[in-house]
Amino acid sequence: QVQLVESGGGLVQAGDSLRLSCAASGRTFSIYAMGWFRQAPGKEREFVATINWVAGSRIYYPDSVKGRFTISRDNAKNTVYLQMNSLKPEDTAVYYCAAGRRVGASVGVSDYDYWGQGTQVTVSS
Repeated sequence: QVQLVESGGGLVQAGDSLRLSCAASGRTFSIYAMGWFRQAPGKEREFVATINWVAGSRIYYPDSVKGRFTISRDNAKNTVYLQMNSLKPEDTAVYYCAAGRRVGASVGVSDYDYWGQGTQVTVSS
């Protein structure tokens, strides 16, 4: 099992920045990829960013956050980060960290095996 704990969410104004952190514990050696997803009220969970865990050489973003969000990881600390700049009201959602042990960096919700509890990000206009 892998346990994930997110932190860093909050209430900010449009144009501000936030950095989310996700600390992994347990069988972290089994992780192939880490990802961030978000879910706004009444909407499906959507992909935000992903990185392959060991090399960190494969990183993907959707067009909606590309150029504004940056995913990174610190293997020594078993932590993945999501730096979010130029935040917009439409970025408001609960942000979830996820870990996958079967597939490398992936955009699919079903490719991830472990999920954190989520952290709220609210961007006011």
